[in-house]
Amino acid sequence: MENAITNYKEIITSILYEYIGKKGVGIIDFAFDILISLLILFIGFKLVEVIVKTCRRIFERSNLDPTLQTFLLSFIRLGMKVLIIFWAITKIGVGASSIIAILGSAGLALGLSLQGSLTNIAGGVILLFMKPFQVGDYILDGSGKEGTVQSIGIMYTKLLSIDNKAIMIPNGELSNATVTNFTFQNKRRVDLLIGISYNDDIRKAKEVLNAMILEEEALLPEEPIEIYVNDYKDSSIELGLRYWVSTENYWTSRWRVLEEIKYAFDANGISIPFNQMDVNVVSSH
Repeated sequence: MENAITNYKEIITSILYEYIGKKGVGIIDFAFDILISLLILFIGFKLVEVIVKTCRRIFERSNLDPTLQTFLLSFIRLGMKVLIIFWAITKIGVGASSIIAILGSAGLALGLSLQGSLTNIAGGVILLFMKPFQVGDYILDGSGKEGTVQSIGIMYTKLLSIDNKAIMIPNGELSNATVTNFTFQNKRRVDLLIGISYNDDIRKAKEVLNAMILEEEALLPEEPIEIYVNDYKDSSIELGLRYWVSTENYWTSRWRVLEEIKYAFDANGISIPFNQMDVNVVSSH
């Protein structure tokens, strides 16, 4: 395509040189350089997207870590676009050394003014190599934001909350914060505390809890079940129950077991105390 443009350029240049002179030739030279630069940008950016899609398919076939895939694709897209812009500018007639000098000066100024952005980029690299979490994990950061990791970009990590809200967290913040990864392991322990009346039989209550939890469909039978007296409260004896489930079954099992405990206790005459207030009215008459 560039050869075709060059041929047309030579024809039009000869015509302009004959009727307008060198000034017209200079104008048409500059116009053709601009045209070539615009074509480089247009075709180059289209080609970048094709290359990125090809790289994505290669990464998926090679079972590359999804977190690493997202980061590398962002880096490839940004890096190639910078090179295409650099090439297009040199076609206008700007020297490469001049561009490098300008970029050096601009880079220093931008580096000082965009310290936060550079921190986020560095944070993204740290997250990429340290891997405290990956795409698909459910995390909670130090500021209380939580959700399923959707993507880890160059500057931001995107979470999807349980009520379907997108949360964008700067990588610099995440890389320096305490992050709880709830899905890092494939199993989790459910910890429950249940109060019973001081008038109830502790042994019977523990037997009821044990029989009830053995019926739980999400229970991992190879893991231990613990039922114990945790504390003596003002109005109840606090029993503890611990059992293990697969990570994906954690919340559904927890909610189901809490409900089943009430049914089991009611069926066996075991009460769950609740705070009560006695009001005594003293008459002056």
